[in-house]
Amino acid sequence: MVGSFRVCVVLPAYNAAGTLERTVAEIPPEVDRVLLVDDASRDETADLARRLGLETIVHPANRGYGGNQKTCYRAALAGPEEIVVMLHPDYQYSPRLVLAMAAMIGSGHYDLVLGSRILGGSARGGGMPLWRWVANRALTLLENLALGSKLSEFHTGFRAFRREVLEQLPLAENSDDFVFDNQLLVQALAAGYRVGEISCPTRYFAEASSIGFARAVRYGFGVLGCSLAGLARRAGAPVPRFLRPAGRRLLERPS
Repeated sequence: MVGSFRVCVVLPAYNAAGTLERTVAEIPPEVDRVLLVDDASRDETADLARRLGLETIVHPANRGYGGNQKTCYRAALAGPEEIVVMLHPDYQYSPRLVLAMAAMIGSGHYDLVLGSRILGGSARGGGMPLWRWVANRALTLLENLALGSKLSEFHTGFRAFRREVLEQLPLAENSDDFVFDNQLLVQALAAGYRVGEISCPTRYFAEASSIGFARAVRYGFGVLGCSLAGLARRAGAPVPRFLRPAGRRLLERPS
């Protein structure tokens, strides 16, 4: 627990057997619940997760990164925890910051907290490829301009949420691919949720998951689409379904 708040950590996993044990070992023991969703991995991720005592859900077929997160959050919301932290199990981010991020939510100052690889200026030193760093900075600049925000990055995979954020945002309308993360942030900003950031060191190494250049380009175009949608909303123009307040929530059944 963090103060009087219970904390659930969700791990969206795909072929994470090589890094999962190191990640779990650094999750603080004060965390109330740890849940892993295995997205039809080709390695022994699910078996290892069970041996480590994690609550484990396995997709029979791959649903994509966004689809994995949807399952993570639906399962997390089935429990009583007030704070949910999403952490990649590839050991790229520091699990030791889970409680710090949860405490920022528990303080009442923030509804959503991002573990930023950029704030501390250590992304390149941690091994982030130059082309990825440049793309991160360029896309973040464009999004801040389009959305009127001042975030250091929109692309981190380490995030903490007040429960209400996951319940109220129309996350079921989001993509099942990598752009899910970006859509969620655009939705949160549009809804007026308070977004905070904390500096998080990053590690890039052979076993850490990372999308290739071609998928990164596709993600980049998806980010541009999110930025344009956010800009359209600010201008009072029609917006895509994922930005409509009446969009479907994760816990709503399809009509």
